[in-house]
Amino acid sequence: MYDDLRAKSVLVTGSGRRGGLGIAIAARFAREGANVMLHDVAPADEAEGANVGSESELAAAAREICEAGGTAAYHAADLRDEGQVIQLVDAVVAAFGGIDILVNNAGVGFKFGPLLDMSAADWDLVLDVNLRGAFLAMKHAGRQMVAQPERQGWGRGRIISIGSRASKSGSAWAGAYSSSKHGLVGLTRSLALELAPHAITVNAVCPNHVTTQLGSWQNDFMAQAKGQTVDDYLADMRSRIPLGRVGEASDTANACAFLASGQAIYVTGEAMNVSGGEEYH
Repeated sequence: MYDDLRAKSVLVTGSGRRGGLGIAIAARFAREGANVMLHDVAPADEAEGANVGSESELAAAAREICEAGGTAAYHAADLRDEGQVIQLVDAVVAAFGGIDILVNNAGVGFKFGPLLDMSAADWDLVLDVNLRGAFLAMKHAGRQMVAQPERQGWGRGRIISIGSRASKSGSAWAGAYSSSKHGLVGLTRSLALELAPHAITVNAVCPNHVTTQLGSWQNDFMAQAKGQTVDDYLADMRSRIPLGRVGEASDTANACAFLASGQAIYVTGEAMNVSGGEEYH
């Protein structure tokens, strides 16, 4: 669909969970002929496995992409650690000769609850992964992109961060998550201005709810918090969405592919809603 993505080098953070949003994005790029580096945090992370993919899952995901005719490698790293982020970017360069596209997808989306009851440790975990981790990945991938030659009609690089409807609107019981996603849009807009002279675009994709494995946990939590069944909670959600359905991972993956393509060469600093009309500002 996008011929100019063929042979581009793509890093998708947080792409180690089977059925997750990250692996859907990575697989979409692989189908375009891009070289994909899968990433997730090592399973010993303090998140206790609730939102992470193990190294064996990473290996399996990379193998499946290769068996389907794509090109993929994998590297585990804790994005809160700047040294590990540098090693991650170096691994992409070593594997594929450079880094053309960064998709900041890694995030903590399971620390929900009333802000008045939230511990500082839980707050720090969400902000450290969702915002600090994205900043560090942008910083070091961006440095590598700036050092690379510009491609006529495409530029030097693309940075795409996965925001959320929570990047635009607050949500009860998701204060830390919403704060991190609002911050991610501000970071995107600021970096877009800094990197525009280098022919690097910086954008965000803001999907509404997607029922991945993590999304299922969120459904259970929110339904219980509202005193509803999960079916009733999802029915209420669909009723708010003009297009009448909950988002799918492929919706976000398709938006990422477009923003990475040459067709989006004049799009930067945007926070694109992919929400079926549920969010429109």
